[in-house]
Amino acid sequence: MGGAFYPQFPITRHSYMLASHIFATELQGILMKYFLCALLMVSASVAIADDFDAVEAKLKTAMASDIRTDAEKDRDRNRRPVATLKFFGLRDDMKIVELLPGGGWYTKLLAPVVKDNGEFYAALGTGRISESLADKPGFEAMHIVGEDSKVYRKEGARSYTLETTGLGVTDADMVLTFRNYHNFDAEGRAAMNKAAFEALKSGGVYAVVDHTRRHMEQDNNENRRRIDPVLAIHEIEAAGFVFTDFSDLHLRLDDELRYEVGRKTVTGNTDRWTLKFTKP
Repeated sequence: MGGAFYPQFPITRHSYMLASHIFATELQGILMKYFLCALLMVSASVAIADDFDAVEAKLKTAMASDIRTDAEKDRDRNRRPVATLKFFGLRDDMKIVELLPGGGWYTKLLAPVVKDNGEFYAALGTGRISESLADKPGFEAMHIVGEDSKVYRKEGARSYTLETTGLGVTDADMVLTFRNYHNFDAEGRAAMNKAAFEALKSGGVYAVVDHTRRHMEQDNNENRRRIDPVLAIHEIEAAGFVFTDFSDLHLRLDDELRYEVGRKTVTGNTDRWTLKFTKP
């Protein structure tokens, strides 16, 4: 026996037994620590599952709502909203911000979940949901923020850029955006990440999903609506976030990453990265 953790002993039967006793005692302590850690992890997993039960029930009610079109419901199997939002850690008492909600596919699920116990905010490109949802039952408390922000294309540009002075929210629990990151140039992505960072409280989650582009592949006519996940991680970390976790929920091995996401061979079945970041 010897080294950093054990003293040197003369090689006698007594010293061997003493060293063996020390080793056994320390081993028991290590095993006990591992056991307690495992027990705490299991307990935490059970607690997390229990916490999500209320969210899942509300999500499934929202998914069945008549406010959703048949086309929107048809996408549930592919987009897997329950599993996706469970991964991100959504709870029904959170203050959440959805960036670039588009036609409101996720808005129609998120807003009802937090309606009673939390708060829902939408920012950037909110015109369609403002017109279609603001006066609908269950969406009266929906907040539209960051309305002075500008999302636009510079002359001759393929991608959008973003100018914003902030979202007017500083203590959100979660900021989410789905399949939007690819729409922006580097300047616009940096502005969006900065706005998300400033909108979150410490410990808040930035949840981002988008179509996968091959690593370091240059722009071409087929990958305009895809983006390299490694690039996204680098940029979002540069905004101050900590990369916390990823999920393969939307991994699609049969998407060769060769074709535009709207092509018949891949539409509705694109490989999408699903990344979770935390504000320190």
